[in-house]
Amino acid sequence: MGRLKLERAIAFFDLETTGTDPATDRIVEIAVLRLAPDGAREMRSRRINPERPIPPDATRVHGITDEAVRDQPTFRQVARSLLDFLGDADLGGFNVLRFDVPLLDREFRDAGLELGLERRRIVDTMTIYHRKERRDLVAASRFYLGREHGGAHRADADVALALDVLEAQLARYPDLPGDVAGLEAWQRAASGAVDREGKLVWRGGEATFAFGRHQGRTLRDVARETPDYLEWIAGADFPAELKAISRRALDGEFPAAPRAEGQSA
Repeated sequence: MGRLKLERAIAFFDLETTGTDPATDRIVEIAVLRLAPDGAREMRSRRINPERPIPPDATRVHGITDEAVRDQPTFRQVARSLLDFLGDADLGGFNVLRFDVPLLDREFRDAGLELGLERRRIVDTMTIYHRKERRDLVAASRFYLGREHGGAHRADADVALALDVLEAQLARYPDLPGDVAGLEAWQRAASGAVDREGKLVWRGGEATFAFGRHQGRTLRDVARETPDYLEWIAGADFPAELKAISRRALDGEFPAAPRAEGQSA
């Protein structure tokens, strides 16, 4: 185990799900690697029937289809054995704090059980990675250009370097669009954001609220059921792009989902 010292077991886990909203989406596959203090490892992995259709966007990410989970147990059916397997273990994984942990906790609560997060410590290796490996312009200069940025935080040097980095990225990644409009569209598709501020995000091909009292609901549903909310956004102090999207939605015009990478028009 190297320098890792354990007082009790730690369970590293990963989820594949129907989407990216921990408040509403469901697990379609879970893998847990339990590491005991003596170094013994035990792995369990299984697919889960989410009791709802898996959106095509999600299937494109993890490759799991409705057919693949049709005869699998539901989370409620495996929840007790999974909780017993976890025991009193702490939890670990990559990027689990903001998504996997709250989603797993909610799935257990929906099944009438408690994960007991207040008793478990959590190690997220992505947090360590981001803290220890710089992701600023200096780091980009080293990675893409192989040189140190001697003029860091001097405006003229920073902007010149930013352009150099972009040109190096275009040379390194042939799949990146070479025009500004294409690059902006690629960034939005990669981030899942509909608008620049990310107030709306793509969920199952639909623009969906990522903030406020309608978080998790689609723009289409809100326009149909509570249009006064969109009228409020259109007249309040929100970014101009979001206000324009809201006005168009009130007229029955909705954003078109970006095409998947490699998909033709």
